[in-house]
Amino acid sequence: MIELARSVLATEAEAIEALIPRINGQFTQAVQLMLNCNGRVIVTGMGKSGLVGKKIAATLASTGTPSFFLHPAEGIHGDLGMVTAQDVVLALSNSGETAELISILPSIKRIGACLIAMCGREESTLGRNADVFLDVRVDKEACPLGLAPTASTTASLAMGDALAVVLLSSRKFTPEDFAVFHPGGALGRKLLLTVENVMHSGEDNPVVTTDKTVQQALFVITGKGLGATCVVDDNGHLVGIVTDGDIRRGLEKGYSFLDKPVSELMTKQPRTVTKDKLAAYALNIMEKNKPRPITVLPVVDEQNCAIGMIHLTDLLRQGVV
Repeated sequence: MIELARSVLATEAEAIEALIPRINGQFTQAVQLMLNCNGRVIVTGMGKSGLVGKKIAATLASTGTPSFFLHPAEGIHGDLGMVTAQDVVLALSNSGETAELISILPSIKRIGACLIAMCGREESTLGRNADVFLDVRVDKEACPLGLAPTASTTASLAMGDALAVVLLSSRKFTPEDFAVFHPGGALGRKLLLTVENVMHSGEDNPVVTTDKTVQQALFVITGKGLGATCVVDDNGHLVGIVTDGDIRRGLEKGYSFLDKPVSELMTKQPRTVTKDKLAAYALNIMEKNKPRPITVLPVVDEQNCAIGMIHLTDLLRQGVV
């Protein structure tokens, strides 16, 4: 079993290696057609080629090239209406003679869409009708029977990835662009989620004025449940912060300090963040704070008014960490 499995991997690796010298002018033409396309890249294929085509379409769409998969059998029965003259069709077929695929070629030509064939035989019907031919032929399948699509589908998948990555690079597609198409992923949360999206504001924002006592500050900290409160002047400008840790350390000296003004206990000029900054940026401030990391961060506006507070647990819940 181990020997056969290794043989499968070796055969598929050889199929991909064989593609390298075939990255030539035809490949460049295919990329240029997709870059200049004013419509979408429509990927089509039957059976296993169709499954690979779905993955290629998904990869293209998520990396800046508008794309979707068209099932050729559905295309015969009306879905060709999705295709326009501004589109580029990428058709996958190892043999180049897949009946369902061949049957939609005249319509694609009549519509006026450009056709790229990803195929194993240039002399096939698909190859001869294509504007651009991408050679993904393999010497043999990894299947011992030589029947099940294995090395051939791997080669097509790899060629599709090569197209997607070159297009991505040509479009100067950035991590921020990627995040826009992946808002539910970890990268999307890190690159799209702002402090405003997660901060506690309004009634949930713990704030006391400088004339309040430490005891009154403790009540606010307990009531808001964030483990800290901002200290502001009469105009709402942030002048300090008091944490429950500050109060616990103060209690070691006795209870009398609870009656002192909160301004005597607060940490002056605390680290802050503005609401427009990325949540990941706020996390970085918390983690890099010296001499020790912090768990809360006041949010201020342009006038340094305390408008909110962000807690480390908020970032944990959102998956920013």
